[in-house]
Amino acid sequence: MSALTVVPVETPTLGDRSYLVHDGEVAFVVDPQRDIDRVLALLAEHDVRLTHVLETHLHNDYVTGGFALAEATGAAYLVNGADDVTFDRTPVTDGEKVEVGDRMLLTALATPGHTYTHLSFALRDSATGTDVGVFSGGSLLFGATGRPDLLGHDHTDALVHHQHASAHRLAALLPDDAAVFPTHGFGSFCSATQSDATSSTIGRERRTNPVLTQDEETYVRDLLAGLGAWPAYYAHMAPANAAGPAAPDLSPPERADATELRRRLEAGEWVVDLRDRTAFAAGHAPGTLNFGLDGGFATYLGWLIPWGTPVTLLGSTADDVAEAQRELVRIGIDRPAAHATGSPADWTVGEPTGFATATFADLAQVRHHRDVVVLDVRRTEEHDAAAIQGALNVPLHELWARLDEVPTGEVWVHCAGGYRASIAASMLDARGRRPVAIDDSFAHAEAVGLHLVGPSA
Repeated sequence: MSALTVVPVETPTLGDRSYLVHDGEVAFVVDPQRDIDRVLALLAEHDVRLTHVLETHLHNDYVTGGFALAEATGAAYLVNGADDVTFDRTPVTDGEKVEVGDRMLLTALATPGHTYTHLSFALRDSATGTDVGVFSGGSLLFGATGRPDLLGHDHTDALVHHQHASAHRLAALLPDDAAVFPTHGFGSFCSATQSDATSSTIGRERRTNPVLTQDEETYVRDLLAGLGAWPAYYAHMAPANAAGPAAPDLSPPERADATELRRRLEAGEWVVDLRDRTAFAAGHAPGTLNFGLDGGFATYLGWLIPWGTPVTLLGSTADDVAEAQRELVRIGIDRPAAHATGSPADWTVGEPTGFATATFADLAQVRHHRDVVVLDVRRTEEHDAAAIQGALNVPLHELWARLDEVPTGEVWVHCAGGYRASIAASMLDARGRRPVAIDDSFAHAEAVGLHLVGPSA
């Protein structure tokens, strides 16, 4: 008899996974993303019928596609009965068993910690008697656990202790060879720490995960000490998910010419250039901001944009714009105000502008000859660990509101690898400054002669 099929549905730009699981005839889906066409295509590819959609929790880092997927397929929508939602669902509670087809037996397990009402779902193949694994959502991750601080400071202490207990519950209930299928932990800021692992088991986590190897006091202390900032748009995700979000509209937004783009910029809207940072630095429409599709586009745009500000997308091709739209609906930015394709010459009234790029070696040489402002836009915890002596740290997610704090003069802006530096440089450029964007790995900084300070220097 063939094993049950578990198909991960990757969303690497948000650091998440959804799952499609089937026995060859019927299927269930766990924690689907907003763009449900990916799941519908997989159902057709595997020629299976969807009967159940499961949510491990009301997500904080993306808008769910669960409600829309259940509506589109007629599947039962399983959401914790204790969650305060405004839509009809099939309520589930701790210990409840759900049969999917003839072979798949799911058991809901209360695993609070990431949220108070978090559920994990253990899967047993009733035909073979095998404990296949557990869909652990934001509870037990690969080498980590989900963050306990997303509901606010007042709840963090209680939730981090719950998280420790929940992980131990899963480890006690499941055998070592049971697989762990988390939703978060692949780059998502919902994860307390990050791991390079792509798969795991209860046994491996029992041996390596701090939540299972450390005593509760040590785990709590270390986890809380390592938590940094999380994207501002997270605050809007759980309310959207509690309302039962509809399927997204991915049709192209209206087209804008250069005059219309200029009007939108002058009105204070965001016009976002999706090209990579090299192309943007070489030439772009004045006033536009660079969030390249080759990096954490949706995470950083959603983090930095004043929520509700109209956004217009500029892409080399229609496919670029469509990709960006797909990324944005996942975080609740449903309809761009407009779009344009082509090149900066097509988007500009007048002439395109640009700025210089450089390496850390270039910065080391320049500092021998003249004073320049070094702007470090990494997060505070990154800067505190190791920083260029004399650098000003304004984390990227704070920069738009603090641009006036950047001293006058020549500004060399850096991050850890170049992506965030380009966003920051575009912001400075939009305010009439002429930055130099360092497109280089921070790992090179000390070796080329820049003096670093901090415990990791």
